[in-house]
This record gives sequence, C-alpha cells and structure tokens, in this order.
Amino acid sequence: MKKSKRHVANLAKIEKNKLYTVEEAIALAKETSNSKFDSTIEVALNLNLDVKKADQQLRGAVVLPNGTGKSKKILVLTKKDAKAATEAGADYVGDMDLITKIETENWFDYDVIIATPDMMPALGKIGKILGPKGLMPNPKTGTVTTDVVKAIEETKKGKVNYRTDSYGNIHGIIGKASFEDGKLAENLKAFVEAIQKVKPATVKGTYIKNISISSTMGPGIKIDQNSFDK
Repeated sequence: MKKSKRHVANLAKIEKNKLYTVEEAIALAKETSNSKFDSTIEVALNLNLDVKKADQQLRGAVVLPNGTGKSKKILVLTKKDAKAATEAGADYVGDMDLITKIETENWFDYDVIIATPDMMPALGKIGKILGPKGLMPNPKTGTVTTDVVKAIEETKKGKVNYRTDSYGNIHGIIGKASFEDGKLAENLKAFVEAIQKVKPATVKGTYIKNISISSTMGPGIKIDQNSFDK
C-alpha cells in the first residue's frame, strides 16, 4: 500500500525511538493528524499481562474529565425506571418491546445500551446479535445497573470503555484534535490512572510496558511514562 505524501511527511516529524513528554506527544498528535475532519485522538497501552489468565483480562470504563467530543445515543432497558431514564436524557426507553425490535428488525440506532439486572436474561437471548457489535451491557462497564440515571449521566459526560485484546493491549479514545492541549492531557492522565488502578495482583515486574497516542490515520507517538508524574 502506497503511503500518501502527507503520511510520509508526518512520519518524518517523529523520531523513531524517542519518548516524548505528555505535552510534546499531544502537540505532535494534533500536528500529524492526517484527516480533513476533526480527528479522534487515541491512546494505546501495551501491558505486561498474560491474558490466558482470567484475572489478567481487564475490562472496565473511565469517565474522562473533558468528555470525548462525541455525543452518544443511549438506549435504556428497564421495567421500573422508564420515567427517570427519560428525564435523565435517554434517547430510547423500553423493555421487552425494544428487545423484540432489536431481534426482529436488526435495530441499532443507538451507541450504548444500559439495562437493569432484571432485563439481562432476556438480553442474553439476543447476545449473538449484540455481542459482535460490542453493545452487550456489562456490570464491569457500569451498563448493567440499578442506578440507570447515574449510568446515563456518566455516558453523557464522556465515559469510554476499555478491554484487553489478545496481546495485552488496551486502546481508548481521549478526545478530538480540536480539544485544547491541556484538556487532552487531563483526559490522557485520567485514562492511564484508571488502568494503573486495575493492575492485577498477580502481575510481576513492569506493568505498563509502553504508552503511545495517535490521531485517526496518524502515526503512533511514544510517551515517556515519567512525564505523567509532573
């Protein structure tokens, strides 16, 4: 695949083995943003995990202090809290009627599903439809809950989910290229801190092997982990 002139020029701006400070990396990620639209800025962490062990498969969510720059459509499935969910700003609220709609119409006009625990047996039956799209609610990400109002508020503020892939990597969104540098830095630090907090007790040695950020289609920029302490 031929690389565009712009991509080649962007690669040239980054020293291959250099570790950049958080501030330098964010400035470079914005500068090397390849797209004509407002790029998403992403973070990738390579962790020293053995994902064959159940306790080293990480999954959870982080509420970013400055949001993600993207609003999400929310579907709430509940029998008792429909009025509260509607007032909190959910885009769709229902119970078995909407589960049937998903099953019979392949309906996906939403980004997040929040469900109360009593809805999970019925949702489990359409897990084959929701699972591949990453839409299945999960207690670890706060989307199976008795407090639907809190879950809606967190999603609207800018909650991002994470989970380890088969290589022990975690990817996440920390905002848009149009964000101020300081706001991206705050979001990045919040994301990394959240991952540090869930370090499995069985991990020996270095936990976070490396951290890099990039814009959509842009090159990865490695970050000096010591710069997080500043």
